[in-house]
Amino acid sequence: MIRKTVGLLAIASLVLTVSCKDNASSKVEASNVQETAMREESTGKVPVMSFTEKEFDFGTIKEGDKVEHVFTFTNTGDADLIIADAKGSCGCTVPVFKKEPIKPGETSTMKVTFDSTGKPGKQQKSVNITANTASGNELLTIKAEVTPKAGGIGVTNH
Repeated sequence: MIRKTVGLLAIASLVLTVSCKDNASSKVEASNVQETAMREESTGKVPVMSFTEKEFDFGTIKEGDKVEHVFTFTNTGDADLIIADAKGSCGCTVPVFKKEPIKPGETSTMKVTFDSTGKPGKQQKSVNITANTASGNELLTIKAEVTPKAGGIGVTNH
């Protein structure tokens, strides 16, 4: 009976470990960022993300266009900057960033891609960055006026 229970527990642990692998690794990264932030806070050294711009307007684009913009920032603080995560406000907005620590004085980038498929009209999307900065979060914004495809709702072809 005990062997059977131990065996079932081992299988359950294995299933949970395999099914939660990605989630667990992101929790580990987030906890590493928190630990680093607490350690740096106690020494008075903190990284600072200084962006050249935090908002970008693509202007008028056609529905279905995939556009991208590269945001540039410098770590103007006095500790290594670690970006734990960056998430777009919807699946149409995808950020790509460097996962390695960014040393004080170093410049890096975050590429943000916006897919306007199915998104006619005025659009404003954001990217929420989780990092070991003093606030722990930074926000980037992109905007666009998306011209609907011909033959869409409200458009007549004569």
